[in-house]
Amino acid sequence: MNRRTPRFRSLLIFLLGAGAGVAGAVGGSVLAAGETGRDTLPWDDVRLLTEVLDRVRQEYVEPVDDRRLLESAVRGMVTSLDPHSQFLDAGEYEEMLIGTSGNYSGVGIEVNLRDGKVLVVAPIEGTPADAAGIRSGDVIVSIDGVAVSGDNGTSAINRLRGRAGTRVKLTVSRADAPELLHFDLVRSNVQVHSVRARLLEPGIVYLRISQFSETTGVDLRTALVDLRREPGAAAVKGLVLDLRNNPGGVLDAAVEVSDDFLDAGVIVTASGRGPDANFRHEARAGDLVDGAPIVVLVNGGSASAAEIVAGALQDNHRATIIGSRTFGKGSVQTVMPLSHGRAIKLTTSRYFTPSGASINGAGIAPDVDLGAQAGTSGADADQALKRAVELLEAGPALQSQVQ
Repeated sequence: MNRRTPRFRSLLIFLLGAGAGVAGAVGGSVLAAGETGRDTLPWDDVRLLTEVLDRVRQEYVEPVDDRRLLESAVRGMVTSLDPHSQFLDAGEYEEMLIGTSGNYSGVGIEVNLRDGKVLVVAPIEGTPADAAGIRSGDVIVSIDGVAVSGDNGTSAINRLRGRAGTRVKLTVSRADAPELLHFDLVRSNVQVHSVRARLLEPGIVYLRISQFSETTGVDLRTALVDLRREPGAAAVKGLVLDLRNNPGGVLDAAVEVSDDFLDAGVIVTASGRGPDANFRHEARAGDLVDGAPIVVLVNGGSASAAEIVAGALQDNHRATIIGSRTFGKGSVQTVMPLSHGRAIKLTTSRYFTPSGASINGAGIAPDVDLGAQAGTSGADADQALKRAVELLEAGPALQSQVQ
């Protein structure tokens, strides 16, 4: 999960799960906050590093650049911490900065490193990956014929991006497919328009958030204002909020969206070692739909920021959550700039729903579990959407029974 922190720290999108995103940070203050009280470095271990470095420099079969060796050592150190922490060279950091704007060149896929595998959280709507039929839960086995695992997952993720018009071949395994699946994708400019709204019927609004970017809060309010100009939409009687296959994104956007539908109550809390890693967000008065009932659609591709919104609305008894259990990414990553345009993306907090439950590895359990019928899109024919409308039409009494 990504966050905004004081001073120079800006919005961070991670992508959820090894998602793309960025936050600036004052490196010195962050590192100081993480001091353990140790007065000296473990020199025996430092000596081990220098001994290995020296042996490789002198005896490896081919000459290796010192900078490459040291960068690889740093990359391995950070990556070994957890699936979401990452060292970023100057090019990777620049790509991450571009990703915050919601406009970059690639195949439009959100992945996460889990159990030594590169797991698809969700394809982004309207992108080459989405059009090709890549699904949440797919495991990327190889990219351009090069095998992929958790050990080289970071470089694999970077290889998914590239100049628009270039090709990349993916091989994936899928739980319900007897053989590996092969995809030949053409990279394109990925522009993430994260909010879509339409009327399902008079008074019933459908709101789809595909991921949480810097502009999601503004886009949501604009979409509702525009929609209310249509006949039959002036008075909202019910809202379907579709977060299926939403891989997450910017923490501030998740807080903003939650606040848009809450008059009061805790939205999310987080706990970490540094003072900036501990925070608590609460809702302010004001509900965009004036208390109209809300049904939130989720599935296994709903992660990170999407889980914050679902958890906040569920724990504050503001919405009925239906679908299937969410992905379960409950950590916050902060990107800390380093010298020469490099950075590290470091897990600094774990976040909790208003009830104090940790989402990490567990996800959000829906109030109404639809299993395989949870669906993956907002198509008129999907069963989850039909069930959501039925709940809204049944009124608050029935909704309170399933919460």
